[in-house]
Amino acid sequence: MLKLNGMELLFTQFPNGETKMDERSIDIAFIPGAQNNLIFKYKNDSDLIKLLFVKKYLDLKKAYVHLTITFMPYSQMDRSENGSAVTLKYTADFINDMMFDEILVIEPHSDMTIGLLEAATPRFITHDLLPIVINEVEFNIDSDYLFFPDAGAQKRYGKIWPGVKQLVGYKVRDFVTSEIKSLEVVGELPQSPNLHKIIIVDDLSMRGGTFFESGKKLKALGFNEVYLVVGHCLNIVYEGELLKDDSPIKKIFTTNTVIDSSTHANLNVFDWERL
Repeated sequence: MLKLNGMELLFTQFPNGETKMDERSIDIAFIPGAQNNLIFKYKNDSDLIKLLFVKKYLDLKKAYVHLTITFMPYSQMDRSENGSAVTLKYTADFINDMMFDEILVIEPHSDMTIGLLEAATPRFITHDLLPIVINEVEFNIDSDYLFFPDAGAQKRYGKIWPGVKQLVGYKVRDFVTSEIKSLEVVGELPQSPNLHKIIIVDDLSMRGGTFFESGKKLKALGFNEVYLVVGHCLNIVYEGELLKDDSPIKKIFTTNTVIDSSTHANLNVFDWERL
């Protein structure tokens, strides 16, 4: 999905599956002689072709274009594992070749993203979302906890709310099956069980296996309410265990950078543009 200056651009398909761009929708949204803001919300690879077509058309108008990428495609492919290609770099090259004047990346999953993209800056919306959630769940900053599933998450988000008690997870994963073989929780645990809330904080949830296992572990350690805050949540979360009746996660809080809205009572989706 692409929006130009707040207006969604229109595309259809030719009978053979090729993308047909509606130039009229671009013309209506285009602002001559000013910065034009293009929002790119990736759903599938066809959106990359749409992005290319729109930018080429705007080039004909000599437009200054600020691109916002709500979720960087292929950001999980930032290293080679089991013979996989580093397709994050290829995707960044593809976008760089379009020569955007400025690029804003919402919550880049990989630290490589900003380095690979030209004229790019990050915006970490989880920093804005967490205080909202802390207020909504009536989090007690003197006694409740934040949990980071790994050291990377703690490094990125550990300073959002100084002074709050923190725990960190260290997991061993089978990279062939992606199964979590073990999970150790490090930090000072509460003295009184079943009296504390804990919020898991990270940038991305797919099916949510890591968070499901983390939630079970935290429940076993005595936390009576476990919540999850992630900047990005993919639609395949509905295929995992996080939203099932036996989930240890009481509620998930995320944004609409990828998923559009929620069809589940325990999944709360915020508009990232309003944070």
